[in-house]
Amino acid sequence: MNPSNNTLHPTNNNYQVSETLMAPATTLKGLEGTRLILASNSPRRRELLGGLGLRFEVHVLPDIEENYPEGLPMEEIPQYIAREKAASYDISSDELLLTADTIVVVDSEVLGKPCDAADARRMLQALSGRAHQVITGVCLTSIHKQRVFAVSTEVSFKSLTDEEIDYYIANYRPYDKAGAYGIQEWIGYIGVTGLRGSYFNVMGLPVQRIYEELVKW
Repeated sequence: MNPSNNTLHPTNNNYQVSETLMAPATTLKGLEGTRLILASNSPRRRELLGGLGLRFEVHVLPDIEENYPEGLPMEEIPQYIAREKAASYDISSDELLLTADTIVVVDSEVLGKPCDAADARRMLQALSGRAHQVITGVCLTSIHKQRVFAVSTEVSFKSLTDEEIDYYIANYRPYDKAGAYGIQEWIGYIGVTGLRGSYFNVMGLPVQRIYEELVKW
């Protein structure tokens, strides 16, 4: 997630398609006959959405940029990116597309995904011994309407030692995670001292809020 004034352009329609169901199937009123599409390669988001018991497919376009204009308020950044991701997809009349983006914010700095071990170490050192915000923006899109929202969770870490940080990076390689950590992994077990808001939001998808929005859809 990088600040940029560049416009995002749709990529080609090379979808990767699968269906996931982690809980007993359920159907929401108003969604009968609707194909729910998760536009994410994240195994965590697949697991979380599957936990709602809703049938869905995974459609992933390669190489979608995650840039945003400079000067956006922090809470609007992941909403903007989620909306831009949705704009890259061509959806049919029976599809409801779900796109999302998660950022970590500490001292007004946006921490995206680390580019290497040194970057991951810098991020974890910045989070050590203090609280930060995890903000996930979600965009629900059909051919008739679009709903965009964000959910924020405050997470507190203990003071992490250099040995703990290096062990986590070497063994868990958190290069696909905003802020260089997964709360559901070892670093969350030993490091997280407090949480205000949705735990699942920190994992990458605020499923309770998504469920409420789908109920109202």
